[in-house]
Amino acid sequence: MSKPIECLIFDEKQSYEAVYQWQKDLVEQRIKDQVRDTLLLGEHPHVITMGRGTHPENILNPKQIPVIEIERGGDVTYHGPGQLVGYPIFQLETGERDLHRYLRMLEEVLMDVLAHYGIVGRREPGWTGVWVGEKKIASIGVAVRKWVTYHGFALNVTTNLSYFNTIHPCGLSANVMTSLEACLSEKQQTLPTDWLSDIQPILLSAFGHRFHRCLENG
Repeated sequence: MSKPIECLIFDEKQSYEAVYQWQKDLVEQRIKDQVRDTLLLGEHPHVITMGRGTHPENILNPKQIPVIEIERGGDVTYHGPGQLVGYPIFQLETGERDLHRYLRMLEEVLMDVLAHYGIVGRREPGWTGVWVGEKKIASIGVAVRKWVTYHGFALNVTTNLSYFNTIHPCGLSANVMTSLEACLSEKQQTLPTDWLSDIQPILLSAFGHRFHRCLENG
């Protein structure tokens, strides 16, 4: 049987710190079974986040971009306008309590989204995230508390990729990063102006299929 899950939207007018606190509040509420599984979805203003595996030398020149240390797995990454960020606040059931499997499922969801646009996503051995050819298009870093997940994924959609030059994203060279817009441009295709409204139902359908949850907009 599918579990219900609510989708809540945030936008780049909300600070990263505010959405981060929103995540933590939802985690506490989910642990107490006060809310159902929730997917936070939206865009952040420009921000650099440092995961538990961050190497300080991977932060090159943040300029005026805030740098925030958080408890997700992984190294340093960049978030900003044009990037679709998703935070699943999921209570993992007994049969789901395998974080490696959970990471692979998130990758599958994102590859499903790319496939809808005719883009073939893949895994890169030894790395977490989704790649298109030799370029990385999506990053993933998660945390879990009492088997409730938080943090999640970042899919570059119309992201200004030059901002990755301020870091070594996940320890990689900045020029390895790509976006859905760049991939579609190579195929002489474009995204609609309101790309979030276009991608959202595709993403929700992929989540429902991969995680056996019935997703609804909040």
